[in-house]
Amino acid sequence: MQKAKPTHSGFARLNRYLDLFSPFSGHSDLGFAAAVCTILAILFVPLPAMVLDIGLALSFAISILVLMVALWVKKPLEFDSFPSLLLVVTVMRLSLGIASTRLILSEGQNGTGAAGHVIEGIAYFVVGGDYVIGAIVFAILVAINFIVITKGSTRIAEVSARFSLDAMPGKQMAIDADLGAGLIDDAEARRRRKEVEGESSFFGAMDGAAKFVRGDAVAGIIITFVNILGGLLIGTLRHGMDFASAAQTYTVLTIGDGLVNQIPALIVSVAAGMIVTKGAREGTASTALTEQLAASPRALFASAALIAFMGVMPGFPLLLFWPIAAGIATIGLLTQRRIEAAEAKAATTQAGQSAQAQDPTQPEEAIRIDIIRLDLGASLVMMINGEDAALPGKVRSLRNLFAQDYGFILPAVRIVDASDLAAGAYRISVQGVAVASGTIVAGSRLLIDPAEQVTGIPGIRVKEPTFGLSALWIDSTRAAEAEALGHTVVDSESVIVTHLTEIIKEHMPDLLSYRAAQDLVNTLDRDYQKLVRDLPNPAPVILLQHVLQNLLAERVSIRNLPLIAEAMVEAAVVSKSPRVITEHVRRKLSASICATLEHDDGFLPVIVLGGGWEGEFANAIKVQGDETNCLMSPKRVQDFVLAARVEIQKFSAEDQWPAILVNPDFRPVIRSMLERVSPSTPVISHGEIHRKAKLRTIGKIGE
Repeated sequence: MQKAKPTHSGFARLNRYLDLFSPFSGHSDLGFAAAVCTILAILFVPLPAMVLDIGLALSFAISILVLMVALWVKKPLEFDSFPSLLLVVTVMRLSLGIASTRLILSEGQNGTGAAGHVIEGIAYFVVGGDYVIGAIVFAILVAINFIVITKGSTRIAEVSARFSLDAMPGKQMAIDADLGAGLIDDAEARRRRKEVEGESSFFGAMDGAAKFVRGDAVAGIIITFVNILGGLLIGTLRHGMDFASAAQTYTVLTIGDGLVNQIPALIVSVAAGMIVTKGAREGTASTALTEQLAASPRALFASAALIAFMGVMPGFPLLLFWPIAAGIATIGLLTQRRIEAAEAKAATTQAGQSAQAQDPTQPEEAIRIDIIRLDLGASLVMMINGEDAALPGKVRSLRNLFAQDYGFILPAVRIVDASDLAAGAYRISVQGVAVASGTIVAGSRLLIDPAEQVTGIPGIRVKEPTFGLSALWIDSTRAAEAEALGHTVVDSESVIVTHLTEIIKEHMPDLLSYRAAQDLVNTLDRDYQKLVRDLPNPAPVILLQHVLQNLLAERVSIRNLPLIAEAMVEAAVVSKSPRVITEHVRRKLSASICATLEHDDGFLPVIVLGGGWEGEFANAIKVQGDETNCLMSPKRVQDFVLAARVEIQKFSAEDQWPAILVNPDFRPVIRSMLERVSPSTPVISHGEIHRKAKLRTIGKIGE
């Protein structure tokens, strides 16, 4: 026999009752309109005491509901109907105040229950029926509501509305920038714009709605005085009551009426203050206050100590202050344990993620390619893990160096302990390809000795890894002696960083990826971002990337990106060739190029072409549209490169790198010829000489 299932008759009956109201759930607009009309009707229609009690009870209930919603709302815009609700509840209280005034003045001679049980109960519960105490309590409540809470809320709403309106253009630009960068889609952009507009409208409405509460407080004071004065006159003159009886009856009723209206008003004022003081913070008020007040164990311990000290002061109750101090100290201990546990968990999680990320057996690690990577041998690991490890800091400083000198945001350099290297060896890789290496003698310093004239200091003779200069590894204890003799001595970290710097300079075009170019565009002002996007090219960022790579290949700074964008737009009207556009951009950057090449004496040293080579290049270079062809034979190209190399080496021995000045039509061709034999030698054209630059010819290639 199957056992019958129990039925929840109580819940079933409740659901049937709720179903009776379901036809009205879809017509909330009609219900709200009827409620507002009813509130307005109370201003003119007399109410019996029972109906007034119901209205006052609803006033209390709505005020408490508003406060609870304000406490649990996560951000102000989630309660954007608050200004309208504030108007409705204010009008409701004023209507009930008028209805209670009508009852007090017309039925007050019958006793303190003439205006209903709610007013009578408040009058006797709060002030014990003493109208003097009631008047004082009423005055204090009005002062708290009017002077403290409402005035502060009004000021905060006013300032918030002003700041929100002033910040709207900036927020809109930030949204447009994120949209243009592809960080958000159209739907998210529309949502954010709507939220920004909603914030401005909300705080503007709150600025005006706060005046309702202030006006309500003033009206409550006026109604109270009118009730007391009118009650005394009606009681003594019309109903023949003596002055003392009239004062007792009508004043108690009036004070009860004032308290019945001021208490809900005070609750709503607190709710308004909670809303406007949230600002941009998200989360409920309880969450924010609890997290922030208990965020610092030190503050809690200090507070407990001060409260405990107050307990031992003469006249203070020790048994009252010390339990409070103990409670705060207990919260501090619990908070400290929670913070320590959270830190330990975070450290464990981070260590696990780091171990997993560095585990070469992981598929993600196996296919990962580091943009720039520095591998260190076993004896060099102390440079990054020791107490005085200086290598990571020097590597990080390269980002500022390249940003200032070249306007190039250097990718992060990954430093790795490589077990496959010799103990003192290091290796530099770019885009996953090893491009340079070197060896460091642990505990030694490198003495630079290009002429190999150092004989009095013992050491290991080597070639300096960056420029191939003759050098000497000497013991660190002999470094001061070598410097006193005028020799250049560098530490091991500086040797690696110098080598890394030159490698990065050589590979800057390879490091400027599409993403890096896009990041540079995002740093521009909005107008210049639009200028780049409007380039007459199917992929404007790709075109920008190619032009910037061409500039960086010749170590020309791209820091003045707005000027580069303008020059690209000018040149793109005539040609879409990156080479042609680059040449035009270089002419626009003439001031920057010349300033970089000038010596301390203010002159720009140059090497020029002899007449023979000038004429030969003029005959060999053929320009057809965007194409430039060189018809010079391979032997003559080799002859020119050798002649140029001889002239360049005359100055490179003295660490001087003068520019080679050529005709604008020759510059790209000559640069490509010299790129392999002397990549650091600048090749400039006559069109790139700034009008204020002072040239000094110090050499000539050929005759």
